[in-house]
Amino acid sequence: MSVLVVKPAGPLAGDVQAFGAKNAVLKQMAACLLATGRHELVNVPDITDVDVMCELLEALGCRVTRGEHRVAIDVPEASDLHPVAPAHLFEAMRASIVVLGPLLARCGEANMALPGGDDFGHRPINFHTEGLSAMGATFRNDRSSIHAAATGGRLRAMRITLEYPSHTATDNLMMACVLAEGRSVIDNAAREPEVEDLGRQLIAMGARIEGLGTSRLTIDGVAALQPTRHEVITDRVVAATYLAAGLVTGGEVRVLDARPDHMEMLLRKLQAMGGVIDQRGPGVVVRGPARPRSCDVATLPYPGVATDYKPLITVMLSIADGVSVVSENLFVGRFRYVDELVRLGASITTEGHHAMIRGVDHLVGTSVRGTDIRATAALVLAGLVARGETSVDGLEHVERGYDDFVRRLTTLGARVERRL
Repeated sequence: MSVLVVKPAGPLAGDVQAFGAKNAVLKQMAACLLATGRHELVNVPDITDVDVMCELLEALGCRVTRGEHRVAIDVPEASDLHPVAPAHLFEAMRASIVVLGPLLARCGEANMALPGGDDFGHRPINFHTEGLSAMGATFRNDRSSIHAAATGGRLRAMRITLEYPSHTATDNLMMACVLAEGRSVIDNAAREPEVEDLGRQLIAMGARIEGLGTSRLTIDGVAALQPTRHEVITDRVVAATYLAAGLVTGGEVRVLDARPDHMEMLLRKLQAMGGVIDQRGPGVVVRGPARPRSCDVATLPYPGVATDYKPLITVMLSIADGVSVVSENLFVGRFRYVDELVRLGASITTEGHHAMIRGVDHLVGTSVRGTDIRATAALVLAGLVARGETSVDGLEHVERGYDDFVRRLTTLGARVERRL
């Protein structure tokens, strides 16, 4: 297994591109199952999760062609799709659950293993199955798999109120509703930009959706959709990672394709830490202070501070001047990386959903291990400001969500290399 070796190199500076959002493109690839013909997605990140979704679509009967930051997906007639997928692909990533809605809508059935993915706490799929059950799907689940069928072969429209505004459940149900018979309403829907972007793709395919960007989606089912070409929105978490790298090192980094309108709360927190934000040119520029200032942060559903930002925020606050409190309101297991930061010399204590961070003057390099995509990337950022050499195990996590992470950091002046 490879590790990333990081050495301090002073302030980072330069321009970098984030490319398409992982949390958008995987759902948009699944949405292609809803229509026969050739679909094209552009601004697609070169990440392993996209590789897995390509394999999954091929296993379901599609033909997938990869190009430079683009994917073409040829989808057969519904009768030629195979709504049974190999278990190892579903176990590889949690986003695999989003083929459930399209398969039920198009084929009337779906058989799959329970999805895998990052390990940061229990995330139930009942939001998906309860909504689809209300639409007429029946489930026969066991401890390791899901077996679903649409009563009468077609889902029916329904008013669905989500217990929690899960963006993945909203995606799945929205894709199921576009071919359902009648008018569906999804209340307490997720408002993330990635959900809105999926909705725009579906509308381009012929879907009738109102309320994108709000907590209520109204969807009138249509008899059929057609393929389209769609450009994936920028990954706001990857953009945040490069901005955090600039701030934590006291440098100046521009993310050329960052969307400030998708990152308003995060940019406020970067300013509270002493960062200077410039939105006048392409993308977003951050100029970091000599040392970040402390501030309190709580994660919330969009438009609040995303839980995926939190490991990056925790690293910045670990060397801030003062005491900060970070509260996790979404996933119970998302402080697992804190022990690794403590190994680097951070002063952090956790209790329940809260972490108290007493900023230290500097971190000290050592060997650490990342357990999920964002935590591993955050540990690499910590290595940028640690004295000595930091070895970060868990490169496979970074490659699931970051397009050529090592090279892009290197172009900004970072000393990061991959070693066996």
